[in-house]
Amino acid sequence: MTKLWAGIDAGKAHHHCVVIDAAGNRLLSQRVPNDEPALLELIVNVLKLGDGDEVIWATDLNHGGPALLIAILVAHGQTILYIPGRIVHHASKLYRGEGKTDAKDAAVIADQARMRRDLQPLRAGDEICTGLRLLTARRADKSADRVRAINRLQAQLLEYFPALERAFDYSRSKAALTLLTKHRTPDGIRRTGQTRIHAWLKKHGTRSSAAVAQAAVDAAKSQHITVPAQHLGEQIVAALAQEIITLDKELAELDALISEKVSEHRHTPSLLSMPGFGPVLAAELLGATGGDLTVFETADRFAGVAGLAPAPRDSGRITGNHHRPRRYDRRLLRVFYLSGLSALKSCPASRTYYDRKRAEGKTHIQAMLSLARRRLNVLWAMLRDGTTYTPVPARAARLAA
Repeated sequence: MTKLWAGIDAGKAHHHCVVIDAAGNRLLSQRVPNDEPALLELIVNVLKLGDGDEVIWATDLNHGGPALLIAILVAHGQTILYIPGRIVHHASKLYRGEGKTDAKDAAVIADQARMRRDLQPLRAGDEICTGLRLLTARRADKSADRVRAINRLQAQLLEYFPALERAFDYSRSKAALTLLTKHRTPDGIRRTGQTRIHAWLKKHGTRSSAAVAQAAVDAAKSQHITVPAQHLGEQIVAALAQEIITLDKELAELDALISEKVSEHRHTPSLLSMPGFGPVLAAELLGATGGDLTVFETADRFAGVAGLAPAPRDSGRITGNHHRPRRYDRRLLRVFYLSGLSALKSCPASRTYYDRKRAEGKTHIQAMLSLARRRLNVLWAMLRDGTTYTPVPARAARLAA
């Protein structure tokens, strides 16, 4: 029988712990350094208060600052609940006082854990899944840096050489980026000429070097005026082009490392057999779930966490009004949405289902979310049974739709 609830308001250097009993009485309120000896002492003191009964721990973060505390609690066989910070923020308005302190937040977390029955148990991911979560987070950061650098490069080119900015898709063309590391002004490109630019690009191992050289010269011939501060703009463009090339190399290395790491997990064969899933999306799914879907109990619960279970918004005579839930794991929604988008090109069953939803009058987003939910149910069954995906024949897929 649960006797005590311990709420943890997690921080970087310190956590605040508040322990309450079944009546909501506060038994302990303590600020604890984020160090192993202090955390071990806290656990011992709280368990003594429990006097042998179960203690339920709850925290508002599931990684980052409280990672050490979570690992220690798991090692001691303690039950941990995860309460998203959004819930804590809104719940705090229902408690007395307008002030905000770590002690109050920890008390709210403990009290919500005592009253609610819909909170998600928190389990520390295994070595592989934790590593995949770190790697995919790093990849997401690098991808965002690359997008920002490309946007800055295009904006800078637009300042002094708009024709060259229009000539290439810098998010796809490595040859165009290589060109900008040396040739990036109208007068400079005209002086160098198409033949020498082509030879230089070919020497650096770029594809379509002849077409890129021709497009660059054509752009240079369309502009003969020198824009003020062009010499500064071209230096910035060169630096940004080199930055993007470096980021591309780092992303390739990360992708190789992710592919190697994800192959070690037991669920990988099932995930990679599902159309639309590659090593990166499989790694993101494993990193977001910890590799253990049993924590969600049912496919419906998993769909709710992933944002694929519509929430009703009925009132009076208005019924059947649904909307996307406000609280969901955006990483999981992204995984299922992108995998479904990819499956439209390679999976007849997914394409047929999507076309049927569009024929029913649904928008592209609605049809994709519906497809993602259906694919989630299939993936849940596959991981539960340890099986791989069996493609549905095209004719059977049309009949099912």
